Amino acid sequence: MEPQVKDLEALVKRAEELTADLELKAVAAWKERTGGKAIGFLPVYAPQEVIHAAGALPVAVMGGGDAVEIVRGDAYFQSYICQIPRSTIELGLNGSLDALDGMIFPSTCDVIRNMSGMWQILFPGKYVRYFDVPHNFKPDVGGVFMTHELRATLEEIKALTGKEVTDDDLRRSIELYNENRRLMDALYAVRRETPWLVPTIELYQVLRAGGVLPVEEHNELLRDYTAAAQASNRPVQDRARVSLTGCFCEQPPLGLLLTLERSGCYVVADDFSRGSRFILGDVEVGDGDPIEALSNAFLAQSVKCQSMYLDQGQKGAALIEEAQAAGAEGVIFAAPSFCDPALLDQPMTQGAVNRAGIPTTSFKYAENTGQFGVIREQTGAFADSIKIWSEA
Repeated sequence: MEPQVKDLEALVKRAEELTADLELKAVAAWKERTGGKAIGFLPVYAPQEVIHAAGALPVAVMGGGDAVEIVRGDAYFQSYICQIPRSTIELGLNGSLDALDGMIFPSTCDVIRNMSGMWQILFPGKYVRYFDVPHNFKPDVGGVFMTHELRATLEEIKALTGKEVTDDDLRRSIELYNENRRLMDALYAVRRETPWLVPTIELYQVLRAGGVLPVEEHNELLRDYTAAAQASNRPVQDRARVSLTGCFCEQPPLGLLLTLERSGCYVVADDFSRGSRFILGDVEVGDGDPIEALSNAFLAQSVKCQSMYLDQGQKGAALIEEAQAAGAEGVIFAAPSFCDPALLDQPMTQGAVNRAGIPTTSFKYAENTGQFGVIREQTGAFADSIKIWSEA
């Protein structure tokens, strides 16, 4: 008997509500139901498997978007940084993040690094960790460092939750997140092959929903949405297939994603919510040490994103490969304003993409606003040029 396909509209509405849940009501409900702890993390990478195995809920903190007015957050930062630190501080100070028992600040940039110290001062009763990652990927150097960071983080969260964690606990958590990555890959494959069935804003919100759901529930949502989207009869439209890059940390406003599609683009590859998609493929653990397995996966299977050090000449290679695999006809570089990793990376990466013969265009955005009219004109002209010249 064929499994019943769930209502697509209801699934999308649930994802929308969870994405808009800045006060973390879903997290608070989970805590009340389970008595567990919740640990927030900022993009780009945090060891969610370790947090989960220790009995806590990993919660992705993506800033406030355009739904929060920043008042106090601006008092803690200089003016020439991106928006996500300001809005995250604002959410902390206005009580929206009260459901969190701690925060992990991953190694993304200097601003995120400094936020860990700021958080300790502003919220002295909360668990705080700056999670550093290696930039040397040799197992005897970076691997040793990464393994130490993972073990130290596990010990700290165990102390917070009071749970003893066995290797089997870690293996179960790793398998759940392996399944999560496989389901996200399956959704991306459907979007890549039939982008008219999976609007970008829906895919994005389904991903974002995983930031506040237990991984078991997010796996179910991914499975249900993918099946429902495939079963829908949305019409094919004549749009240009593009890869969108630059959204690896500060996330784009929802209006920006709508603007891209309305301008004539099918987004067939992107770097949304990199924190949940940082490891490519399964973490292979077997009967070995699960912490070492996580460390090895970071060294060998990390996505080549803007915050990662790459040797001379390697910038852009992974983006070109991804765009070509997705059948993208062009690449849009959408960097957040004042994002050092994205803006410093872009000239090298965009140059490599251009040399590969793939058309590009670029603009900047901020999470709380967008020049949507201007962007629509720019990306619309870009899509038209792709269509005209690809058919010439």
